[in-house]
Amino acid sequence: QVQLVESGGGLVQAGDSLRLSCAVSGRTFSRYAMGWFRQAPGKEREFVAHISWNGGSTYFADSVKGRFTISRDNAKNTVYLQMNSLKPEDTAVYYCAQSRDGSGWLDEWRYVYWGQGTQVTVSS
Repeated sequence: QVQLVESGGGLVQAGDSLRLSCAVSGRTFSRYAMGWFRQAPGKEREFVAHISWNGGSTYFADSVKGRFTISRDNAKNTVYLQMNSLKPEDTAVYYCAQSRDGSGWLDEWRYVYWGQGTQVTVSS
């Protein structure tokens, strides 16, 4: 059974940093791209970032470009989202997801496994 478990969320102030982690088990982690999505209250879930199977390619939503980075450690079956210069509009539940193949995608339907989410709240 494939499991994705996010951690690292919390309550921070604007301008602070957080690092989210997502540990994956039950599927060969190193073969698949990973993505991060978020859902703010009253809004649809949106793409944040993705990373290819070997970490060689990354892509970010315009809203987080230059502030967030995504990385992975295939030896630890873990993907990370480093979030710097956080803003109140970054407040959301953050989800990690595993792609159906080695490429990252913007579309949710291309991701086959999802974590339960971790709450990030940024106060002004």
